[in-house]
Amino acid sequence: MQSQQSRIIPIYTSKGDVGAYLVFPYLYNPQGEWIGWITRDRQVYSVLGYYVGYLTNDPRILRHESADEKPRLTPPPAPESIKPLATVPLAPMMSDLPIGFTDVLLDDQDRLHTSDHGELVEDMD
Repeated sequence: MQSQQSRIIPIYTSKGDVGAYLVFPYLYNPQGEWIGWITRDRQVYSVLGYYVGYLTNDPRILRHESADEKPRLTPPPAPESIKPLATVPLAPMMSDLPIGFTDVLLDDQDRLHTSDHGELVEDMD
């Protein structure tokens, strides 16, 4: 059986920096905190269940600028935090962004936040 550390996949920004980690189906920020999840068809959702974009083969998370909002999904149970990798492979050569797409981890990172932060978190009364 593989250890958790060997199953961690770095997700890069278009600049080649690590913007997130994937331990399928969970996404984590560079500090190892849960920020979202990925469906089997590579659709990316926030910890609150909001559609964020999709995972490319690069691997990056992209979103079409005019993306229709998809229905909110019920998030999976919150996972434990992870210990990020001490070293990661260099990013592969990134293809140019298609016209009308944004790199979520580079230009729209507020869509992926921890469960206790973000503007879409409901206020506590």
